[in-house]
Amino acid sequence: MDIHHIRYFLAVCETRNFTRAGEKCNVTQPALSRAIQQ
Repeated sequence: MDIHHIRYFLAVCETRNFTRAGEKCNVTQPALSRAIQQ
């Protein structure tokens, strides 16, 4: 597990929205979903 994966997961928890979490982390929503899935 990478530190980025944890940061992405926390962003989704905070925003409760994958799109907004992606914007907050400067990644696309599909990339964010794939990172969390791993």
